[in-house]
Amino acid sequence: MLRHYLHSFAAVSLLLLTACSTTTPDPEPEEYMAYPESPQGSQVDNYHGVTVSDPYRWLENMDSTEVKDWVAAQNQFTLPYLANLSSREMLKERLTTLWNFERLSTPTRVADRYFFYRNDGLQNQAVLYVTNNLNEPSRTLIDPNQFSLDGTVSLSRTYISPEANYIVYGVSDGGSDWVEFRVRDVQTGNDLNDKITGTKFTNVSWLPDETAFYYSRYPEDENGQADDQQTVRIYKHVLGEEQASDELVYQIDHERPINPYPQVASNGRFLLANLSEGFRTNAIHVLDLTAENAEWQPLFDNWDARYSLIEADGNIFYFYTTNNAPNGRVIAVDINRPEPEHWQELIAEKAETLEDVSYVGGQFFASYLRDAQSLVEIYSAHGRHIKQLELPEIGSVSGFTGDSDHLETFFRLTSFTQPGAIYHYDIANDEINLHQQTQVNAELSDYRTEQVKYKSKDGTEIPMFIVRHKDSQLNGENPVLLYGYGGFNVSLTPSFSVARMVWLEQGGIVAIPNLRGGGEYGDAWHQAGTKLNKQNVFDDFIAAAEFLIDENYSRAEKIAIQGGSNGGLLVAAALTQRPELFGAALPAVGVLDMLRYHTASANARAWSSDYGLSENAEEFTALHAYSPVHNTQAGVCYPPTLITTGDHDDRVVPWHSYKFAAVLQRDQGCNAPVMLRVETRAGHGAGTPTWMAIEQIADQWAFLIEHLNMKSGNTADQNAE
Repeated sequence: MLRHYLHSFAAVSLLLLTACSTTTPDPEPEEYMAYPESPQGSQVDNYHGVTVSDPYRWLENMDSTEVKDWVAAQNQFTLPYLANLSSREMLKERLTTLWNFERLSTPTRVADRYFFYRNDGLQNQAVLYVTNNLNEPSRTLIDPNQFSLDGTVSLSRTYISPEANYIVYGVSDGGSDWVEFRVRDVQTGNDLNDKITGTKFTNVSWLPDETAFYYSRYPEDENGQADDQQTVRIYKHVLGEEQASDELVYQIDHERPINPYPQVASNGRFLLANLSEGFRTNAIHVLDLTAENAEWQPLFDNWDARYSLIEADGNIFYFYTTNNAPNGRVIAVDINRPEPEHWQELIAEKAETLEDVSYVGGQFFASYLRDAQSLVEIYSAHGRHIKQLELPEIGSVSGFTGDSDHLETFFRLTSFTQPGAIYHYDIANDEINLHQQTQVNAELSDYRTEQVKYKSKDGTEIPMFIVRHKDSQLNGENPVLLYGYGGFNVSLTPSFSVARMVWLEQGGIVAIPNLRGGGEYGDAWHQAGTKLNKQNVFDDFIAAAEFLIDENYSRAEKIAIQGGSNGGLLVAAALTQRPELFGAALPAVGVLDMLRYHTASANARAWSSDYGLSENAEEFTALHAYSPVHNTQAGVCYPPTLITTGDHDDRVVPWHSYKFAAVLQRDQGCNAPVMLRVETRAGHGAGTPTWMAIEQIADQWAFLIEHLNMKSGNTADQNAE
């Protein structure tokens, strides 16, 4: 599942919230919006003795002429409506202006070279640069803007070889998760002939001598096409060889949907297979590459926690794990004595959630979350606490990459009103210096962030960030963008967004609750929002809206909710459960048919660690109770809703959004519009070109301005009026 995406939702009570809404009664049915025709089929399924109709099953056949015509009709219905919204052009112009600022990524040092991304402002894709000295001019290594004329072919992932002589880079077409890997010589900037296909989510792991790397790919079907209904296998690719000759080194021998991915220990002696079957636990098997006729050995095979290799020193492996530590800890494991009784704990579990650990310059950099804000602790190689890193301000920290012998590293600090400051940390001298400060064309000092806590339905205390103009009044009239995710151990921490800044400039407020299902408070917080507990996530989100109303930030007619992927599910579930609580809804690329989501691919089936499966009677009952496609009711007045997806989305396939749009349009009991916007040449969100992102956000914000009855063109300096 994809991780971060905006989410926002809002609903009306019994009154309509169009630009011309009044207190007059709802119109007669014949006056309702004339939606494109969506024929209903007769498909009925039996789940554990319960019959469930699926009248729009035909929309799952996305390559059929009928579905393509239906999608075209939906776009013909939606796009002119959005284009004619009065605020759209103003929003597009402001988004374009504000987006036009230089953005640099945190530098990554590999061997003696530094790699970083740069976007000069409105480039569709960021460009990868390389240099031997950050104080001297860098040179372009990969410019994905040259991949296609419209910017929809993107650079997805990169893997630099240990001595920084080569880089494997992935190319994604139209936002697809399918990636073609290529190999480029870093010194010459030229590509080798090597190409790797049939991959989606694999990493690439190099051997130290740079002669070969390991990766995972799907097996081929009878037509010679990669089959993502099966699990991946690990292969070894030797530079200069054809992919067809790649050596198969690991595969799963049973029917469980377990996907193995490779990792070569930095000393080059061991190859690890990281086995995943969901997002809570994993297993790790290991192969000694130096031993003749060596066989794979289980290292962690109980599926009792998460394990992630940080570094290897000879036979000693340093792992992050949640074993007996829901908030995470670091252990040292002797590969020759891997039993738990021989483990050495280097960094004990803390009250804060251990989100990430890296090993640079002989020190561990442990990044924690305290109330969804970053805290960085530094430890020696033996686990002795050295210090807490003094951060320049509160926010979210990322980075700390580098090799074990490097005496420098870099990190980025960002927040809702801080677009990004990159710092250089001199490990030897314990000095932090500003490397690069991002500047934007907005009065960021005019906005304030507060963190509040409120109680959910069952009494659980939920934290929430609220960002608003310093002069905004708590008068119950503020338009609010309520954004959430609540799943897959994903933590929502402070981060800068051009889209949100433009929303704030229109007089809006941004509210982001840290819902259960996320990773802000460790494994227990995550599990409290999964499977049979998934309703907790929706209750947390609904309670956030109620808090905003009770505390006079806003009222129901002024609250919009937005979310994507798992957050799209969140928005759609909240919309169907409490339609009167919101003024508008923006569910994006959502998982919306919870009874059949796992049929799309082996990857989708892995989401069962959070959702459960309809194949299980108890989990079916829970899924059926909230599945958005199955919980609309005829005649209910649902809030104005703009459903968005991409026709190239092969992670959360677009038929989820198609089916939800069909049932919501069918059952809508008032004239509040229910619209589907299908982006062509786009996928789940990653790699979206700048021009397309601006168009999408302009549509969404214009839709909200229209249906929350906001003043078109309201700017930040009007907040004080």
